[in-house]
Parts: sequence; structure tokens; C-alpha cells
Amino acid sequence: MLLEEMLKIDRRVLRQVILPYRCVALDAEDIIPLQRTLRRPTAMYATKLLPRCGYRLPLRRAFQTAAAPNSRASDFAFAFDIDGVLLRSSDALPRARKALTYLQTQRIPFILLTNGGGKHESERVAELSSKLDVAIDTSMFVQSHTPFADMNDLKDKTVMVVGGVEDKCRRVAEAYGFKNVVTPGDILVAHPEVWPFSQQLLSYYKTFTRPLPAPIDATTPSTSLRIDAVFVYNDPRDWGLDAQIIKDVLLSERGIIGTLSKKNGNPALENRGYQQDGQPPLYFSNPDLLWAAKYHLPRLGQGGFREAFEGIWAAITGGEAQGVKLQKVVMGKPHQPTYEFAEKRLIAHRHNIMQRYGSPSGHLKRVYMVGDNPASDIAGGNDYRSPYGTDWASVLVETGVYQKGTKPTPQPRNIVGDVWDAVSWAVAQENWVSSANTP
Repeated sequence: MLLEEMLKIDRRVLRQVILPYRCVALDAEDIIPLQRTLRRPTAMYATKLLPRCGYRLPLRRAFQTAAAPNSRASDFAFAFDIDGVLLRSSDALPRARKALTYLQTQRIPFILLTNGGGKHESERVAELSSKLDVAIDTSMFVQSHTPFADMNDLKDKTVMVVGGVEDKCRRVAEAYGFKNVVTPGDILVAHPEVWPFSQQLLSYYKTFTRPLPAPIDATTPSTSLRIDAVFVYNDPRDWGLDAQIIKDVLLSERGIIGTLSKKNGNPALENRGYQQDGQPPLYFSNPDLLWAAKYHLPRLGQGGFREAFEGIWAAITGGEAQGVKLQKVVMGKPHQPTYEFAEKRLIAHRHNIMQRYGSPSGHLKRVYMVGDNPASDIAGGNDYRSPYGTDWASVLVETGVYQKGTKPTPQPRNIVGDVWDAVSWAVAQENWVSSANTP
């Protein structure tokens, strides 16, 4: 028997309330309150209907604020930063849920594109779904180190992961498929002499570090620990230790810890011989110098650590004045590779939405990049050149890093108060008219 016949409700209510949130089959305990509530006004029964699908879905207020779907398929989409746009530290900003719920009801695709990280994507979207009261899954989410999951050629190598709380980033890397992951803390516990200024932290490190997969012995480099890549996944918590270990690896011979390359400082070689002796590549996932935390002024981020390390590197090698540059790969906004990865994820997510509702996908003409940081969100949106010919329009909000009343550099397409204002402006630009209220 059809569900609508069993509950004696009309197809219109079933279509508007249940089908957009295809979760699991309802069981008996769901059906009884459903029978009592589905005859009441929508705004009343929406508060009682809670699908059993892992997250509490955005039904509670959605029907009071969100418009009915537009009859046309959306040829535009959104990419939202998180910190300073949807959240302030760990707290949802006032109209974030309203904005995302409206887009979901309108079937307008969006992804969350953040320079944050430090947790696996599945863990982060569960937290965001709870905090924002909006259903989010990993297909809609790209964080700073998500592209590392595609680096299959390094997954059987020994890599060093830096940053984050305890060894959470190690576990993220392992979830991505990396089989041999070490951290600076592992090295410190095995050889406390490598950084004498973290001795008071040894008991803390011992609670989560692991034995090294190989010894550190410069006298027998053939069997000594060799690092094949260095990944800074998240903001380092122990800058001194992390900078020391990264420096040692980059000055080593072929990434073998405890060795020193004889090519360092050779003026006859490219980059004066630095990083020319099989040393591992160095990847930073997040270029943000500052980020919006609970404190009323912005705090230093991973970009601050990178700038500090580049200063150390220049002091040791002579820096650009001597023709030496730190060779590294920086991911995250505003860099092109991150936007390319995010656009592919957004296109796939949009295709799934259109396919679900039987709408033709067509060409994605425009993406509105909504962010709070001119140096990352706005610069990235402005500079990105889509291989698909999609226009990326940057929108700056005043709820994060950007200080209201100042002149941002670079300039966005528009400056608005918050994320709801950004969505309202964008849908107006697209002449998007729904069959009910618009933003």
C-alpha cells in the first residue's frame, strides 16, 4: 500500500514534507505521530517530524522561512567558507541556517569550501549538520587537506604529518589511505634531544605518539628513517618542535633524518643546492595568515606558521638575497588547485541533485564564492579561472575577518552584512523567482 494511502494524506503534503528528505523507511513509532500531525498546518507538524537518518534534518523552521522550489533548474550555485560566514568559532551565526535551508528547498546547489581542517570529512560534516541544523554530507564539503586524499603515489611511502590536535591528523591521513605516517611528536618521544625545549611536554606526547617505523641513525643511513613527503594538515600546536623537524628533513640527504646534505649551499647548483638532494616535497594545506576565532581580534593560523618557517629558512640559507627559495606547495584558498578540486566536487553534487529531481543539468554558469577573508576567499574567487568556463563571483560578508568600513583588497563583487544577505543578493542577480516567498 502506498504511504500516502496508509496515512490518508494527500500527495501534495507527502511530496513537500517527506520525499525531499529520502532517508530510511518509517517504522511504526514514526507513523503514529505522523498520523496525528500531518492534518495540522505545516508549520506545526514540521516541528514533530524527525526522519531517522543520522542527523536531525532542517524541518523545524524550514517551512516558515523557505520558499517553494522554482520550476526551473538552477544554473548557478554557491561555495561558502565556514569560519566567519556560517560559524563564529564553534557557534552558528544567526542567519546561517536560514540561508542554507532556503537553498536546499530551492534545489540550488552549494558546497562548503574551507581552509579549516584537522578532522576527517565525515566527522566534520556531522558536527556542522548538528551546529547548523542542516543536512550536510561529504559530497558537499571540501576542507584544506581534502585534496591530499587523491595523492595515491605517496600512500605506500613514509610521510610526516604536522599539525592538529594530538594525532588526529595522522588518523585522517590513514583514513585517506596513507599506510606509514609519522609525526614530529613520534620523533620527539623517541629522541628527546632533537628539541630540548619541549621536554615539559613529553608526558603529554607519550599519550598519543607511536614508535617510529625505523630507527634514526645517521651512521647507517640505509636503514635509518626516511621521510618521503611532509604534509602540514592543520595549524601546528608546537611551532618550535614542528619547525625544527621540518628544517632537519629539508636539509637532509634524501629525507633521511639525522643526515645533512653535502649539496646545501653549493652555488653551482640550482637554489644553491638546497632541496636538490632528493629531499621530500613540502605541502601546506592552508595559507590563511589570520582566522576568526572567539576572541574579538583575528588569530594567527597555519599561514602564520608558514611565514615564520620561511623566515627561519631564509636566515639559515641566505634566502632570496642569496638566490634561495623555500620550495613548497601551498594548497587551500586562494590557490587554483583547490578551486579546481572544489569545482569538480560542486559539479558532481549539482548533477546528483538534478538527477534526483529529473531536471536537466545543463551548464553551470556561475558560482557565488561567499567568504569573510579578502586574502583567501575573495582573492581566490576573483583569480580562479574555471576550466569549464564558469564565472566565479566573490561576495564578502562582515561577520568574520573583514573589518566593516575598511576597504578590502582585493575588491569583491559585493560586500554584504551576512550570509543571508549574500544569498538574497545573489538570487536577485539571477532573477530567481520561486512560487512562494523569496529571500
